[in-house]
Amino acid sequence: MTRFRLFASALLAAILLLSVSVTPAQAQGESTTASEIRQMLERRDQQIKSILRGTDDYTAKQRAKLKALINGVIDFRVMGRRALGPHWDDLSPEQRKEFVSVFSDVVRAQSMSDLGVYNSAVTYDQIEVHGDSAFARTQTTYEGRTTPVEYVLERREGEWRAEDIIVDGVSTVEGYARSFQTVIRQKGFDRLMESLRKKRKEAMAQNESSS
Repeated sequence: MTRFRLFASALLAAILLLSVSVTPAQAQGESTTASEIRQMLERRDQQIKSILRGTDDYTAKQRAKLKALINGVIDFRVMGRRALGPHWDDLSPEQRKEFVSVFSDVVRAQSMSDLGVYNSAVTYDQIEVHGDSAFARTQTTYEGRTTPVEYVLERREGEWRAEDIIVDGVSTVEGYARSFQTVIRQKGFDRLMESLRKKRKEAMAQNESSS
C-alpha cells in the first residue's frame, strides 16, 4: 500500500447516486454547474501545487495555507454526523460540537503527514450534477500508481462541499463509521472522544516536529 493510499484510507463510504430525469433547460444548467465544480477542484489543486513546487521546507504560513486548501472542500459536520450514524441523535449539542471540532482537527493534522502526495498528477474524468448534489470522478497518479478518487458533493448556501471522498472504491465515511460506531457500541462515546483527542495530540505533535 502506497503512502497515498495510507493517507487516503483515513478519508473513505459507498454512496449511491440515483439518476434523475432532467429537462433540456435543467441539463444545460447542470452542465454549467459541472464546469464550475471542475474549475473549483482544478483551482484548489493548482494552488496546492504552487506552494509545494520546488521545496520541501515550508514556513508556518505556507503550512497553514496548505492545510486550509487541502481540507477546505470538506464538510466535517456532515461527514462526522454520517460517520456516527444513529449515535449522533443521542448526543447533546455540546457533544456534537466538540466531536466535530476534534474529528476535523485529526483529519486536518493527518492530511499534513505526507505533503508529497499532493503533487500527484490529477485528471478529471466525469462530473455529474443532480440539483444540489454532485459526484466528481477524478484520477490521481502518484509514484507510478493511478488511483481513482471520487467526491460526493452537496451545495449549501451557494457553496459546494464534499460529504464523502471515495478512494480506490473505498469510502471515507464508511471507514470512519465502522471504526467510530464499533467503539461507541463496545465502550461508549466518551471512550471514542478520548481516542480522538489522543490522535489529535499525536498528529499535531508530528506536524510540529516536521515543520
